[in-house]
Amino acid sequence: MSILVGNGLTQWFGSEVALESVDLAIDAGEHMAVLGENGAGKTTLLRILATAARPTSGRLEIMGLDALRERRRLRRRIGFVAHAPGLYPALSATENLEFFCTLHGVSRTRVAEALTMVGLGEVASRPAGRLSRGMQQRLAIGRAILHDPKLLVLDEPDASLGSDAAELLASVMRDRTVVLATHDHPLANKLCQRTLVLRHGRSVGTPTRLHLVQ
Repeated sequence: MSILVGNGLTQWFGSEVALESVDLAIDAGEHMAVLGENGAGKTTLLRILATAARPTSGRLEIMGLDALRERRRLRRRIGFVAHAPGLYPALSATENLEFFCTLHGVSRTRVAEALTMVGLGEVASRPAGRLSRGMQQRLAIGRAILHDPKLLVLDEPDASLGSDAAELLASVMRDRTVVLATHDHPLANKLCQRTLVLRHGRSVGTPTRLHLVQ
């Protein structure tokens, strides 16, 4: 059963088209990698799937809801890791997650669990602005799973994570539907069942399971 269905997803920025008539369907529990060069449209597509942006045209249904009309309801069910960590640098790692618990209306008891899962238990009291880039990325991932989302949208989540990136991501992706953009083809092949390749804003073929070309 498809948890996400997009038809003709198109995004224009002024006179430039960033995404053109992209179709996709993702089943519950499936992991899909989105691949492509810089400027291919990966981030634009993921922002639309996370309901962080509206497409210029096209239809998107997530968990049976019209994603363009039900954005507020869906955001409680989606976890999103963007390029920027989106943290409050003066707040500690714990305080950052406690703040987002309040936003999502979930218990703060989930904070310690999330910090442990992303390997930040020992730096929980350190201000986010004093964390390394890799630790900030881990904290952003922890924030994205706080509310136990059914859908995870991850835009290059492996950036700066280090050698255990695949292990960490496999852990947080388990039992969730995931759309993941990455430049790391071996990582995508390890973590995802299918791939969607974008080129100049268009999908190349249909999402498929394959051995990725290096």
